[in-house]
Amino acid sequence: MNALELKVPTVLQVLATGAAMYGVSKTLPALQFSISDSKWLGGGLAIIGLGIGVMGVTEFKKAQTTVNPHTPERSEHLVTSGIYQYSRNPMYVGLVFILLGWALYLSHLIAFALIIIFIKYMSRFQIQAEEKIMTEKFGDKYKAYLVRVRRWI
Repeated sequence: MNALELKVPTVLQVLATGAAMYGVSKTLPALQFSISDSKWLGGGLAIIGLGIGVMGVTEFKKAQTTVNPHTPERSEHLVTSGIYQYSRNPMYVGLVFILLGWALYLSHLIAFALIIIFIKYMSRFQIQAEEKIMTEKFGDKYKAYLVRVRRWI
């Protein structure tokens, strides 16, 4: 299974998950639900997610380190400031919020279940691999950060 570590682009994962969410909402309409203003609420969650992701990218840019999630070995600096004080992976948290917004917009139960699959995949094949490389690169400083700050929220 290590062959999948850091291999599938994050954007592709999000697009595939979003497409699958749309697909199940159209093929299994019996599992749709209705919440007043779900489209507006979904849009709001997506905007919040976009904001969280932008804050993460901004901190990386300030530190002049790579934002490419598939080359963590190119990281020049350990970023622990700004939003990284609250989450080790705010860019991924932002993507989850966007997917939550999409699921709410679609108003479909299985769409929410697919987000759990996305989170599990990202945790196993992206984040754990990143953490291993970052531990090797930044040592005790990164280990202390792992203890102090949660992976997601």
